[in-house]
Amino acid sequence: MRPWIFGARALPEQERFAREVRELCSAALSLEHPEPALEEITLALAGARRRIAAAGPADQRPRVGDLAGGEGRVYLDHGRDVGAFNPMFPVYRIEVESPSRATGTVRFPLCYEGPPGLVHGGFLAVFADCAVQHHNCAAGLTGRTRGLELRYRRPVPVLADLEFTIDRTVRDGSVHSELSLTRDGAPLCTATTSAVAGDHAKLPTVSPRRRRA
Repeated sequence: MRPWIFGARALPEQERFAREVRELCSAALSLEHPEPALEEITLALAGARRRIAAAGPADQRPRVGDLAGGEGRVYLDHGRDVGAFNPMFPVYRIEVESPSRATGTVRFPLCYEGPPGLVHGGFLAVFADCAVQHHNCAAGLTGRTRGLELRYRRPVPVLADLEFTIDRTVRDGSVHSELSLTRDGAPLCTATTSAVAGDHAKLPTVSPRRRRA
């Protein structure tokens, strides 16, 4: 299988940052009383944000397609492990067994809570879309998501080790996937997705990461 890659790989610093932000957010949400350390961290983050913003490009549009030769920002590959560099996305482990099958595990931290002790349903949709597209990209054939339908079978707990499977078929110009999320064999959520079977050769140009001037 030749992986489908579209965009640059995240920097190690970005991945470490995402891990810490996710854990920090979860820790902050668990506080029951005012904590001076949280105010100190918030002020430090505000200062760091200003410094990092000054170091980044003024034009925040991604350098893709007609903008590839411009002065925008580098586009990071969103085909796999998005949560590794963006704390807004869930983190999961996946094993691609074949183009038609993948298995994995996921654990949702406190920052993805909706109802008490349970994962917000919207994050389950984000997780399903990311995991399925990860499988598609690893299999070398994917495209824009055409449809995504979720069925919530049972409440999904935060801070719990969960398992998932993905079964995938390609037919009629579309990639179809069925994802099942379980805990100890009990079904929690299922997702059905379809994506356009794209042509990697027809993708727009993506500007690579540039060296410092």
